Amino acid sequence: MRFKRLAPLLATAGLVATTVPVLTAPQASAAPAAEYLRQKPAWHQCRPDRPASYECATIKVPLDYQRPRGRTLDLAISRMKSENPAARRGIMLLNPGGPGTPGLYRPMQMHEKMPKDVRDTYDLIGFDPRGLGASSPIGCGLDQAERNSERPPYRPETFPADVTWARTVADKCREKSGDVIPYITTRNTARDMDVIRAVLGERKISYLGYSYGTYLGSVYTQMFPSRTDRFVLDSGIDPGRIWRGMTQVWATAVEPAFERWTKWAAERSDTYGIGATPEAVAEAFWALVARADRDPIPYGQLKVTGDDIRADPSLFFSPLEASIVVRALKAAAEKAPGPTDEAIPEVTKLLAGGRVGGARAEAAAEATADPAGEPAPAPDDNAMAVHWSVVCGDTDSWPRDPGQYARDSAREKAAHPLYGDFASNIKPCAFWQPPLEAETPMKTKANVLTVQNEWDPMTPLSSGQGLHRALKGSRMVLALGGEGHGAYLSDAGSCVNAPVDAYLTTGRLPAGDVTCRN
Repeated sequence: MRFKRLAPLLATAGLVATTVPVLTAPQASAAPAAEYLRQKPAWHQCRPDRPASYECATIKVPLDYQRPRGRTLDLAISRMKSENPAARRGIMLLNPGGPGTPGLYRPMQMHEKMPKDVRDTYDLIGFDPRGLGASSPIGCGLDQAERNSERPPYRPETFPADVTWARTVADKCREKSGDVIPYITTRNTARDMDVIRAVLGERKISYLGYSYGTYLGSVYTQMFPSRTDRFVLDSGIDPGRIWRGMTQVWATAVEPAFERWTKWAAERSDTYGIGATPEAVAEAFWALVARADRDPIPYGQLKVTGDDIRADPSLFFSPLEASIVVRALKAAAEKAPGPTDEAIPEVTKLLAGGRVGGARAEAAAEATADPAGEPAPAPDDNAMAVHWSVVCGDTDSWPRDPGQYARDSAREKAAHPLYGDFASNIKPCAFWQPPLEAETPMKTKANVLTVQNEWDPMTPLSSGQGLHRALKGSRMVLALGGEGHGAYLSDAGSCVNAPVDAYLTTGRLPAGDVTCRN
C-alpha cells in the first residue's frame, strides 16, 4: 500500500460486459500437476556484485490452477541458506508488501537485519510474485499521467475526467494483458507459495510478511492450514476491508494522527511557528489549504494546490515531518524567507516518491535485475499493472456504478475533509472484469503472530486490529508510540523485536496479546 500523489508534487462511465464465471473459493482449490512439484531449481549466484550465498532460480507455475497443464508462468525465487544446519528448522518465505512490490531481493535485506539465531533457524526464501519483476511481468501500456492518477481528489467538475481515467486504465490492462490479469490474484500467489514449498522439499513453511504480505500470508493459512508453520504478519491488512475499505480507512485513521500532530506542533510553536495551541495549528493548516486552492503556492518549480497538500495523509503520522513541510509551505505562501535548509530534504523526500514510494522504487531496482546486473525486461507500469490486477481481481465488492463513487466521495469529503474524497473516488476496479474466485473466508484457526505500530500510516491500527480479530488463534504485539510502516526490525530498538524473535526461534506464541512501548 502506498501514496504517490503528494510525493511528486511536493518535491519539485459504462460497464464492460463479460461472460467469465465467478467461482466460489472452495471450487478453486485445485492442486497443481505433479510435474510442478517435482521441479529441481537450478540455483546460481543472483548477481556478481552480491554475496555468493544469495542464490536465485526460476521455476514454473500454472497460469490457471484449474488447468494445470495449460499455459505456465515463470516464478523467480531466491534464497540465503541457514549457516547452521544443526539449528535449521526449515524455510521462511518473505514478502515485503504491495501488491506490486517485488521480493526477490528480500533474503539479502533481511539477512542483514535478523539476529543470528533467527537466521540460523531458516533458509530465507524470496520471490517476485506472479506477473511482477522477474516473474513473467505484465504491463498495461499506461503512460506516466495514467500511472500517477492512482487516487484523484473528488470535485464535481473533474469527476468525468476521473471516470475516463479509470475506464482507460481498465481498458488498457485488458487489451495489453487480459489473458493473464484474471489470474494475478492473492489466492493464486498463495498457491505459488505452496509450489515453492513442495519444490524445496518442505512439509511446511514459515513466513514473514509486511503490509499486503499480511493478507497474502493470512490467505495461505486458510488455504493450506496443515502446511502453515510459524507466521509473522506485520502491519496488518484487515481481510474484511479488501480492497476498497483499505483505501477508505485512511480517511478515518488520519484524523487522530492529525489531532496528535496539532498538539505536537503547538508544544513547539517557538520552533515551527504554526500555532501556539492545537486549535491554532489546525486553523493555520486549513487556511493554508484554502489559500492554495484559491491561488496555488509557488514552491521551487511547482505550484502546490490545496488538493496536493491533502493528498498524502501519511505525512501526519510523523509530527516532525508534518511540521517541517507545513512550515515550509506556509513560509512560501507568505513569501517569507523561512528555514529552508531543514525543509528541503523532507519535501524532496516526499517529491521523490514519499516514504513508501521511495522504498518501493529501491525494492524494484534491487529485484528487477538479472545476474549481470542489468534491468530485467519488465514494463514501466509493471508494479501498477499488478497492483490493479490484485485489488480489482481479489474481490467483487467494488461498485460498478460510477455515480456511486461520486456520491460516496462527496459524502466522505464532508465527513472526513482531510482525505475522504481521495479514498472514495472512482478506481479502475469499477470497470474491471468480475473476479474468477470469491474472497477467502477467514474461518480456520491460525496460530500466527500479528505485529503493529500504533502510528502506522499505511495499515492503520484499526486495520491491524481487524486482521488480529479475523485470524482466530492469533496473538498481537502492539508497539505503543511506534511510528512508521513496518514494526519488526524497522528499528534496532523497537520493542516488538524481542517477542517476534522469541516466537520465530521457539515457535511459542505469547500467552496473550503483548503491548509494549517504543
